[in-house]
Amino acid sequence: MTDRTSPGALELIEAVLDTGSWVRWDEPIAALPADPAYAAALQKARDRTGLDEAVVTGEGRMRGRRVAVVACEFAFLAGSIGVQAADRLVAAVERATDERLPLLASPTSGGTRMQEGTVAFLQMVKITAAIGRHKAAGNPYLVYLRNPTTGGVLASWGSLGHLTVAEPGALIGFLGPRVYKALYGEDFPAGVQTAENLLAHGIVDAVLPPEEIPQILDRALAVLSAPRSGSPDVEPSTADADVPREELEAVSAWDSVRRSRRPDRPGVRQLLRQGAHDVVPMRGTGAGEIDAGLILALARFGSAPCVVLGQDRQNQTFGRPLGPAGLREARRGMRLADELKLPLVTVIDTAGAALSQDAEEGGLAGEIARSLQDLVLLDAPTVCLLMGEGAGGGALALLPADRVVCAQHAWLSPLPPEGASEIIHRTVERAPEMAEQQGVRSADLLRAGIVDRVVAERPDAADEPSAYLQRVARVLEAELTALLRRDPQTRLAARLSRYRTLGT
Repeated sequence: MTDRTSPGALELIEAVLDTGSWVRWDEPIAALPADPAYAAALQKARDRTGLDEAVVTGEGRMRGRRVAVVACEFAFLAGSIGVQAADRLVAAVERATDERLPLLASPTSGGTRMQEGTVAFLQMVKITAAIGRHKAAGNPYLVYLRNPTTGGVLASWGSLGHLTVAEPGALIGFLGPRVYKALYGEDFPAGVQTAENLLAHGIVDAVLPPEEIPQILDRALAVLSAPRSGSPDVEPSTADADVPREELEAVSAWDSVRRSRRPDRPGVRQLLRQGAHDVVPMRGTGAGEIDAGLILALARFGSAPCVVLGQDRQNQTFGRPLGPAGLREARRGMRLADELKLPLVTVIDTAGAALSQDAEEGGLAGEIARSLQDLVLLDAPTVCLLMGEGAGGGALALLPADRVVCAQHAWLSPLPPEGASEIIHRTVERAPEMAEQQGVRSADLLRAGIVDRVVAERPDAADEPSAYLQRVARVLEAELTALLRRDPQTRLAARLSRYRTLGT
């Protein structure tokens, strides 16, 4: 647990919202319960905090943007949630939904209010339902977990954020350590229920102090609250990005394969750094898994907002290839795009998914299948960027999209050419020949209708990284903007038709 004092609800609100913009939504709670001991405890909490319940709700402006806020006050009976607190919370969530406001939730709580028993325990159901309806309507839901957050609060509205940030050193866990020791007669293992450990396991997206919350929320909402209809006054120039057909045909498949493997070739990490704005990195599956080979982020390319999920060439190695957890993290990004009605950009750059006992037992094949299913049927606009190597099922899992953009020296193949050569010729020496025969290079993919356009490398992305990344970013902005203007049903029908007829 952190040594620092966590901010109270009103203190946090003052730190996050624009000065003077806070407006309370809370209706007064006057009645005290009939039980005298509980009534006395409530009155003492009211006198101590100046609040009438453990939850504060309202709205304000955050860097000029209107947002709704619900926050716990731990000093009020340990931030516990009973019926009246739950009613206040649900009323605020429903109002935010009706008014289409982004919702910032900041729990800090010991969980269910024990004085109210099982009835209080069941309040988590209606809170969860309200949050679910808020998200289903396409409204952002952002969570900041303060110290401590445990019990039913963590197991309901504390764990449903589109983006979840935690306070440094915060105690965060399903069962509080004091209760654990009382039940099991021993201390809970040290260091497990901490914000930092949850970050390491992909359960929260970031660990930040309260004073840094406005900055990350502002970036996130710049993406999450951006118009979904496209920007009619922005037409990025992409004339210099396309490659003449004769220039594409002049490069051999094996030459492109070799160029794609240069260790200094820029990848998705550099693309986000140099070509995107308002980037908010996210981490892991949210369910206890993380794969360094996959990057998940919110971002904007020019005026176009999107979710980005990309294979990170820098963090995939022979001993640590992309595994099932990476695809589960990718599917989290797909769900995020679906819930928020945001375009999705996938970035393919992999030498191949993991081939190991762990990958097999972790359900790699099933994750590839589920990724394909989720992606090809996604309601949101989708753009795939084939940025480098594109080997096997790990590449295929991120491919099906409304539009597929390919870097000039990127390629796509069922196996690396060496693997195909071994299968057909019982030697890897004929890999260049197999690359030509299988049609893996950008020119072949364009001719086959697998990709829609090719972005130039002059002569190689690794030789001109900044100019190349800017070209790619402009193309992505143009493609996303055009997709946002299309009728969603027509767009999805065209996508399904494309893959239904490919190769026939």
